[in-house]
Amino acid sequence: MAALHSAAMSDPRTESEPKSEPKTPRVAGRFRGKGPERDFDPHAARDALMPLLRAIEAVSDETPEPLAVDVMEPLLRQNPRPGGGFFSRSHLIAGFRAFAAEETFRFGEARFRRRVQRRPVRTQSGVTPLTVLTKPFPCPGKCIFCPNDLRMPKSYLSDEPGAQRAANNRFDPYLQTWNRLAAFDATGHPVDKVEMIVLGGTWSFYPEAYQVWFIQRCLEAMNDFGAGRDARNDFDPGTPDFEELDVEVHGDEFDRNPYNRRVTEFLKERQNGEMLLEHEGSDWVALAAAQEANETAGARCVGLVLETRPDHVDEAEVMRLRKLGATKVQLGVQSLDDEILEKNRRGHGLAETRIAFDLLRRAGFKLHVHWMANLLGATPESDRRDFPKLFEDEAFRPDELKLYPCSLVETAELMGPWKRGEWKPYTDEELLEVVSDALPRVPRYCRVTRVIRDISSDDIVVGNKRTNFRQIAEKEIARRGESLVEIRHREIRGEAFEGDALQMVETEYSSGGSREVFLELVTEADRIVGFLRLSLPKEASFVEELGQHALVRELHVYGGSVRLGADPLGAAQHRGLGARLLERAAVVSTEEGYETLSVISAIGTRDYYRKQGFVDGDLYQHRSIAADD
Repeated sequence: MAALHSAAMSDPRTESEPKSEPKTPRVAGRFRGKGPERDFDPHAARDALMPLLRAIEAVSDETPEPLAVDVMEPLLRQNPRPGGGFFSRSHLIAGFRAFAAEETFRFGEARFRRRVQRRPVRTQSGVTPLTVLTKPFPCPGKCIFCPNDLRMPKSYLSDEPGAQRAANNRFDPYLQTWNRLAAFDATGHPVDKVEMIVLGGTWSFYPEAYQVWFIQRCLEAMNDFGAGRDARNDFDPGTPDFEELDVEVHGDEFDRNPYNRRVTEFLKERQNGEMLLEHEGSDWVALAAAQEANETAGARCVGLVLETRPDHVDEAEVMRLRKLGATKVQLGVQSLDDEILEKNRRGHGLAETRIAFDLLRRAGFKLHVHWMANLLGATPESDRRDFPKLFEDEAFRPDELKLYPCSLVETAELMGPWKRGEWKPYTDEELLEVVSDALPRVPRYCRVTRVIRDISSDDIVVGNKRTNFRQIAEKEIARRGESLVEIRHREIRGEAFEGDALQMVETEYSSGGSREVFLELVTEADRIVGFLRLSLPKEASFVEELGQHALVRELHVYGGSVRLGADPLGAAQHRGLGARLLERAAVVSTEEGYETLSVISAIGTRDYYRKQGFVDGDLYQHRSIAADD
């Protein structure tokens, strides 16, 4: 491991600068952020709680798990909480843990948690997604459709659920991560395999020391939570309360976006003239230590997602993203029409988007792009022409996609064009036509993660306010007799399957400088259980360590997140399916003349790949396949 970190963590932009000791956050007040209820004493409610636990235990094994609302609700009502109200899922789990040592239950905690788990869809994709937000900070973008909520990092709204959680924790990375892990754990979700998603403005525009510190603190929270440590009282985040900021912003009343100026003034006013607090910075050495500890932690980062703009991606930035531990990049493409991009003051054109795709893919990153319908200057007909380019043009072909129709919010500069009659939202029929035409065009190697952004209807001035628009579009697509093959639509999730009956399906496509092979294990009904993204480059990468190696860009097994070392109980994970996909990737790579198979491993998956024969490099892991044939 020493070789891995000593080489990987040197900063390409500040190579000659001396390394400093990691900064210790100042200890101050007792601000612990907002997490799940922590002061519940199961023993004080034992007389009421035990009958409820027994009733849940007595539900027939034939009943699907997690128990549906119509099964759980009568049990909760029959066994109310003393003093009024009902027991929550976290109360039930806490009670089971507290009484298991002295009571005999017919199954263990893992089974009980599965019975009472809320919103299991969150973790049915195989990992637990955990979203954190950076603090409000200036952004280089001038997009006219972008919200300007001064209490939030650029483009986010305070009413969005993830944004509310971030604000409740003063945007502190440790508090956000620790409290979110606690919330997942309290509601029955496993937290040992976490995909960390960092959102907020333009990540690449934040100071490097802040970026390093932010990721370090997220990892330290995971390390602490996994070890049963609660260090939330050890420091005060010190971040000012942005709710104190005068938030009145009317998008139709300004010629120059006031977001950057007002956020800068507020930060400097509350932070002694500085944009960052003294402790909001760290170095690569401290980050490396947190990464190494996380490799075997109880809560591991098995994926790190960062978001940025195409015009902020160059070779040095790609290397920095990789050193931070990132494996996936969310990239705001928005449109593939230069004229539309210019009208919306996006700040970059198609040329920059092509470069960003090429560099990120050559470095092995998964590409999660945003595409927006109904932008200023677009029409339903132009959007229907624009969307297919994402997959027809081999320079793009993203791995994941968010399809975001433009919604008008009061703080966006788009308010002006709307009031002047220069822009109008699509009608429900027009939007349905655009989305219903787009989704069937998404190939089987891409996952559509969202169709509508999670914006409160109260914040939308005009535009679609239906959050279930994806389901509406899917019904329309079915009515037309068309079908969907994108990944999310085909995920196995909690369904049972026979491992021996799975078929290996291989889809090949070109992507600029490489040939991509999408390997997937599917059921007879084409439900996807696991997949691997294999990149076969045509020439050597600018990443010296990769050379011209075959490259695994992603390995994922679905079927519900299963705790490390736990009995899979029919789930897809831990059946050796990942190893099966890796072996096929090695065979394909060898047949094509490659001698080394490399992988862009996440921090928490490094140990897994070592067990599969990979050895540590600087930023990647590698396996010789020259003799595998």
